[in-house]
Amino acid sequence: MAYRYAQLSPLLSGWVTILLSGVIGMALAIGLSFLRSLEYSSTTQILITQELGAVDAYTASRSAERIADGLASAVYYSTFFDKVMASGYNIDPTYFSDDAIKLRDQWEKTVTAAVSRSSGSLSITAYHPDVEQAEQIAQAVAYVLTTEGWTYTSGGNITVQVVDEPLNSRYPVRPNLLINGFSGLALGLLGGAGYILIAAERSRRRHQFMHDED
Repeated sequence: MAYRYAQLSPLLSGWVTILLSGVIGMALAIGLSFLRSLEYSSTTQILITQELGAVDAYTASRSAERIADGLASAVYYSTFFDKVMASGYNIDPTYFSDDAIKLRDQWEKTVTAAVSRSSGSLSITAYHPDVEQAEQIAQAVAYVLTTEGWTYTSGGNITVQVVDEPLNSRYPVRPNLLINGFSGLALGLLGGAGYILIAAERSRRRHQFMHDED
């Protein structure tokens, strides 16, 4: 018990330093978050169904999931991006880089596609500093999927339809200031505690060395 108290004693006596380190870490994390533009999100839901005839529900569900996986991957293709930009929606072309490599990376960060395993549906989320632009991109992606999604799949008799119109975030969602701030706080607290323990250990060894010399 005495040994455990001796280990905790530096932390208890140095709680102010630890707390200050946490606050500094949180402030730095939030401050660094503002180095990139705050982005809103717009999310729409796509449902994929396939007519397979007389098959059981499980087989039909698995087939729809495979098609959804294929469409989720296709969203990031450069040809898909070209179709989105040519879809007629009011998307600002100057937002995207002219460099092909940078454009691919930027597009992958602008749009995310996630498959729901329970329903075979596809969730499309677009991110942009302008919430209206995020909505336009989400609508354009949904349009290309519903009109030309079949060109990116090997399955036949599929139906791709929008089941939920784009839902826009009220506030910026990226970067996530809450998560970043909490992460900075946690790292700051750990760093402060580590500093206190290292300083205490050095002080202990110094005193022990001086004692041994005496």
